[in-house]
Amino acid sequence: MIDPLQAAFSIAASGMSANSARLRVTSENIANAQSTGQTPGADPYRRKTISFESAMDEVSGADVVKVSSIGSDPTPFNLQLDPGNPAADGKGFVKIPNVNLLMEMGDMREANRSYEANLQVIKQSNALLSMTIGLLKG
Repeated sequence: MIDPLQAAFSIAASGMSANSARLRVTSENIANAQSTGQTPGADPYRRKTISFESAMDEVSGADVVKVSSIGSDPTPFNLQLDPGNPAADGKGFVKIPNVNLLMEMGDMREANRSYEANLQVIKQSNALLSMTIGLLKG
């Protein structure tokens, strides 16, 4: 039989772990938003993406979320005219990373809020567990 409080802890903890990974990937994307290639015509930093999957937790018997994969965004790079840049091609264009800062900031905010929501679930489950123990003590 699945203990509901144990399952709540497992589900929330997996959500916190997944959102922590999502924050890490988003932070890396933001940090490299201006990273161009080192040589003329070289590809710049390519935006990373993260995928999740549902998995069964053996201990609690609950469905939890896990990181499925970290991949690369296949969208094309933008070109920017910057003839003085060492990464510029013969026409003076530099490939710019396919990172959209507005989208990354939105993803970061969403991951942060999801992390906080899972933290609240853990706090509430802990309070319920403490109340149950208090009732059992009499």
